[in-house]
Amino acid sequence: MATILVTGFGPFPGAPFNPTGPLVQALARLKRPGLADVKIIGHVFATSYAAVDHELPALIARHKPDALLMFGLAPRAKTLRIETRARNALALLPDAGGASGGSKIAIAGPAARDLPAPTVHLVNAVRAARVPVILSYDAGRYLCNYLCWRAADAAIKPRGPRLAVFVHVPPLRRKPRPRRAKARLSAKDLVRAGTCLLLTLMVAARR
Repeated sequence: MATILVTGFGPFPGAPFNPTGPLVQALARLKRPGLADVKIIGHVFATSYAAVDHELPALIARHKPDALLMFGLAPRAKTLRIETRARNALALLPDAGGASGGSKIAIAGPAARDLPAPTVHLVNAVRAARVPVILSYDAGRYLCNYLCWRAADAAIKPRGPRLAVFVHVPPLRRKPRPRRAKARLSAKDLVRAGTCLLLTLMVAARR
């Protein structure tokens, strides 16, 4: 049985509602024949550097996941963005606890780290679910990028997860869409895309 750790974030300054929390809860409750042999562990981080540093290693040690599927909110995004790498960079913007980082995550580390993920298969799976998605090479400099870096670091350690996927989601459509309004994703769209991502990761984790 494959184990997949699915994570999201809580609210943060400028985003009082973060759709990734409810998304993680919905994915953790999924009952699908195709996921019968998958153990899904859901976890929502407080949007703080300390939460990532303390909780991610503990979750990996406790559950020994084969793969990480991580979600974060990108307030200016229009589509889902599957991130391909983490940058060794930090923003001065404070987290939800008021803490801010320096200029780099790892002073002596490389400029970037690739995330080990079957990106082409993931993109195709989401597009097959009729949800717009693109590949991204810049996860920013905030908590999402920081989690990407920590996940990439965990993946290269012995007995760490072999796969690590990070998906940025856009703000959701909270009300029925009026005629002629620009398309915006709904919570159902996110769950449908997340389910396809889980199924794709399950296959990749078993190879």
